[in-house]
Amino acid sequence: MIEDLYIKAMQKRWGKKISDYAFSEFVSILEYKTNLIKIDRYYPSTKTCSVCGYVNENLNLNDRTWICPKCNTKHDRDINASVNICKVGASTFGIDGISLAICQQPSL
Repeated sequence: MIEDLYIKAMQKRWGKKISDYAFSEFVSILEYKTNLIKIDRYYPSTKTCSVCGYVNENLNLNDRTWICPKCNTKHDRDINASVNICKVGASTFGIDGISLAICQQPSL
């Protein structure tokens, strides 16, 4: 499972550099070889607390870490997003209440 990224918008921000990484081709190979699940690009994976589900609407792109005001969990933005993406992907496969180590956020 991966997050569906809007490559055209990323190209506007970072220029041709993003195309050099051949992300689109990589995704095409994954789609061909696996049962790929794409998480909606508008899902607030970085803003959603992976512990309690609180959505932090005040988070901006410069915030690399944040503390959930509801459960006081400290989150690294990218790790938190990956945990949320893992959970959404697992629920797509019908695995509810997932607590697998692969989807757990490491302590910061």
